[in-house]
Amino acid sequence: MSRSGAIRAACVALLLALVLRPHWFAPVFAPFAPAGGPVIYERASILSLSLSHLGLVALASGLATLVAVGLAILVTRPAGAAFLPLSRTITNIGQTFPPVAVLALAVPALGFGAGPTLVALFLYGLLPIFETAIAGLSTLPPATMEAARGIGLTRWQRLIRVELPLALPVILTGIRLSVVIAIGTATVGSTVAARTLGEVIIAGLLTSNTAFVLQGGVIVGLFAVLVYDALSLLETALTRRLGRPTAGAEA
Repeated sequence: MSRSGAIRAACVALLLALVLRPHWFAPVFAPFAPAGGPVIYERASILSLSLSHLGLVALASGLATLVAVGLAILVTRPAGAAFLPLSRTITNIGQTFPPVAVLALAVPALGFGAGPTLVALFLYGLLPIFETAIAGLSTLPPATMEAARGIGLTRWQRLIRVELPLALPVILTGIRLSVVIAIGTATVGSTVAARTLGEVIIAGLLTSNTAFVLQGGVIVGLFAVLVYDALSLLETALTRRLGRPTAGAEA
């Protein structure tokens, strides 16, 4: 096994242990707990919080991908090019307002719970996917596109069979950034009663229990690192298969 593979396996093992057997780490976190206070968070199952956290991230990121890629397809067609400034304005909304502000605005309409968190994660995830989708769809090899036209493919067929597959590695760059941002940002959702790993961190902050803060923070950090790594491997595999440079190589 390579060094990177060994590090990856160790991170996966550590994450599984933290989620499934958190009490194993009581001696590690004990020095950071207040005197006589709890060391490991027990008000809710870490596994259930992790699944809820990842579920919110997956749903929000999936919706953001559909909308952002759809907008990118629209504005890269001749008929929709005029809508590029408006589309950029829409996708920039999430970056303009901090997630906490979006939560505050969404709670009166959606109530407490997962709803406001989904809105915040969705809006915050649009821009990276939208911009990389535009980059991917705008930098397709001219010879390939000309060949697709030459064999008689319609515009719809060229989009589905040629353009999107070739642009996918670049689009994945934006999805990867969006998902990792969402994993960290989702912790804020616990301030409006969403079930996320932020519950552990916020409990630690409210009780001055650094052990809880570290426990929640390490788990969220490992999730972010491993998801980023998995999507990077997928992006690299697709890039090699399709023979396209990655977004980083083009830059």
